[in-house]
Amino acid sequence: MEILSNQSANKFEKELILQIKEKVVEGKSIYESMRESGQFSAYEYYSIQIGEETRKLEEVLAELQKYFNRKIQMKRQIVSVMTYPTIVMLVTILVLYFMLNKVVPMFSSVFKQFGSESPKSTQIILKISSHSGFIFSIVIGMIIGLTAIHVLFKEKESYRAITTRLILKIPYFGNLILKIYISRFCQAMNLLITSKTTLINSLTLTSKMIGFYPIEIAIYQIKEDITRGASLNESLKKHSVFENKLVSMVEVAEQVNQLETMFERLTEQYNEEISHQTKMIGVILEPLIIIVIGVIVGVIMVSMYAPMFDLSKIINN
Repeated sequence: MEILSNQSANKFEKELILQIKEKVVEGKSIYESMRESGQFSAYEYYSIQIGEETRKLEEVLAELQKYFNRKIQMKRQIVSVMTYPTIVMLVTILVLYFMLNKVVPMFSSVFKQFGSESPKSTQIILKISSHSGFIFSIVIGMIIGLTAIHVLFKEKESYRAITTRLILKIPYFGNLILKIYISRFCQAMNLLITSKTTLINSLTLTSKMIGFYPIEIAIYQIKEDITRGASLNESLKKHSVFENKLVSMVEVAEQVNQLETMFERLTEQYNEEISHQTKMIGVILEPLIIIVIGVIVGVIMVSMYAPMFDLSKIINN
């Protein structure tokens, strides 16, 4: 730990490592020291606890390294895919705000001077323009309100149940999020079973590590089924959150007593699928955003310029 602290160029990181070292010197385990620091996730410090209790800390750290390599790679991929659509959406919102507050009022004053009746679409755009400040304030207020609600109720079981159900119903993204957590489930089970942790304890710790409500509830019921004598694959089969592919492969693994190997392969497969779906997000979003922007700007411009042709006729007459 002293070597790690000396290698670290980040002041906060260095102080954190030294803080953990001091607690270890006082007699606490690495797991307890990490948990008390409040800077590590449940997945991280519970993994270390398993390594310490089974005297396989080296193997656990190697598995954690693989996990974080995948996590960092996935994060970079998501950032690279989402950067362009996010920038375009922000620019679109700014352009829309500018058009509604600056451009549309100019047309409105022209229409009023000539007293001609505008088309219905133009009237709607003019009404939106006159209330644009209020509309944007409501949108910003809703975002702040939803954020506050999430911070206040994120630990409540009912809130978690409702939000996760809504998230999983989002087309394409819901399936991607579910696969990310299923991948973590397989990764955690591989880590725990490799460390010779019992199946019940592995499921208990995995539930704490994952932090995803549908999987947590499913694991609770799976543990009860296994305690009554059911196999893991029979218990998994009862819950729709687990795919048929996962259940069937776990069934084969139980028959040949190779659960850790199968969970490792499942982790790799899910990571490949997640990587592919993440790339597809960029492929789908970019043209979709361009179409949406084109439609929004097009509707506003057509609504504004359509009455101009009528005005030209009035002027000529």
